[in-house]
Amino acid sequence: MTTTGEDHTATLTGPWWWARWRSAVLDGSLALVSAVECAIEGYPFADAAGVPVPAGMVFGALAGSMLLFRRRWPIAVVLVSIAITPAQMGFLMGLVGLYTLAASEMPRRIIGALAGMSMVGMLIVTYVRAHQGMVRGDLQMVGDWFVPFVSITTSLGMTAPPILLGLYVGARRRLMESLRERADSLERELQLLAERAEERAEWARNEERTRIAREMHDVVAHRVSLMVVHAAALQAVARKDPEKAVKNASLVGDMGRQALTELREMLGVLRTGDGGSGGSGGSSVRMQTVPLAAVGVAAAAAASRAVDEETGDGPCLDDLQELVGQSAAAGMVVDLFVEGDARGYAARVEQTAYRVVQEALTNVHKHAAGAKTRVRVAHRGAEIAMQVENGPPPEPGAASDARLPSGGNGLVGMKERVLGLGGVFVSGPTDAGGFRVSAVIPSEA
Repeated sequence: MTTTGEDHTATLTGPWWWARWRSAVLDGSLALVSAVECAIEGYPFADAAGVPVPAGMVFGALAGSMLLFRRRWPIAVVLVSIAITPAQMGFLMGLVGLYTLAASEMPRRIIGALAGMSMVGMLIVTYVRAHQGMVRGDLQMVGDWFVPFVSITTSLGMTAPPILLGLYVGARRRLMESLRERADSLERELQLLAERAEERAEWARNEERTRIAREMHDVVAHRVSLMVVHAAALQAVARKDPEKAVKNASLVGDMGRQALTELREMLGVLRTGDGGSGGSGGSSVRMQTVPLAAVGVAAAAAASRAVDEETGDGPCLDDLQELVGQSAAAGMVVDLFVEGDARGYAARVEQTAYRVVQEALTNVHKHAAGAKTRVRVAHRGAEIAMQVENGPPPEPGAASDARLPSGGNGLVGMKERVLGLGGVFVSGPTDAGGFRVSAVIPSEA
């Protein structure tokens, strides 16, 4: 992470207004050199001004030490250097002050005004000193052009280089800060995108776990419930009616084979999604954190499942007659009524309708064994409706004879399936003491 904004503020370790101790030491050294320079230059100034030499040197040292505040008050440093220009003091302070001013965040008009004042002051002082030298005869070997030439050259040389260098350094510093801020912003955006991608991946994992649990429940619960019912019937008639016992045993075997076939198909899909990670050397520990690349893999797997569903693999409405027949063979009194003309629905619509009827019949086996049950399926213009209604069990406690466990997830799974397709799901007891499950699914879901 780069150091800008709050992070940059946290890195300020220097004293007072300095960001670093290194900057404080540099400014202190420059101020010391400037104070010595001005103190030395204060000696001739004291003679020319007619003041005591110690006073002139102290004045020069104090004026030169102003360079210590160049980062805090660059305008004051430049003004002091302009003020002591007539005394021919503070050349180092003038150069460093102008550079600091140009590199700062001051408005350009202020920088231009102070730079112009410094250049004009240096021009005037140099011109006067050079002209006095001509008058005294110190410069007899040069022509009249020398005075303006040396005045302009000196003023430009003492003003333009520090200003231009300061402007360049300031612009480069602002550019680097802008780049750091953009890098920070980009890093934050990437981190936010990564967090959102991880949240989407976690959501996808939860959805996949819910889907797998729902499918496992639908596949296992119905088949195993019928197997338990047939096994109980087999136990009851094994000695009294051997022929019926053999028939029930055959049905139990068929149910077991069908359940195993469906489980193998589902587990095969799961193993295909593992990418061959389940080696023979024992169980592997998978990390909880899924990389971002797994999002694309999950999307591809979801697309593959969608294609499989569109091809019609899995149960459909044509299998309802067989489903009802299996329940009837297990001893349930069940009737199937179909209204309207069947049409070609999407595979997921037919699968959802089938699973709703299947789970409703399973619940009858669990909770109302022997109850008369009616299954209604209505094909309407823009939707398909189904209703499974059973009466009360013929004998109290008959539902517990087979000792079928209930996980409490059947109704939840049916509701999730129907609502996922934009349908309506209602379930609850009837006035006659039975139970009713109703669902309506849009045909264009």
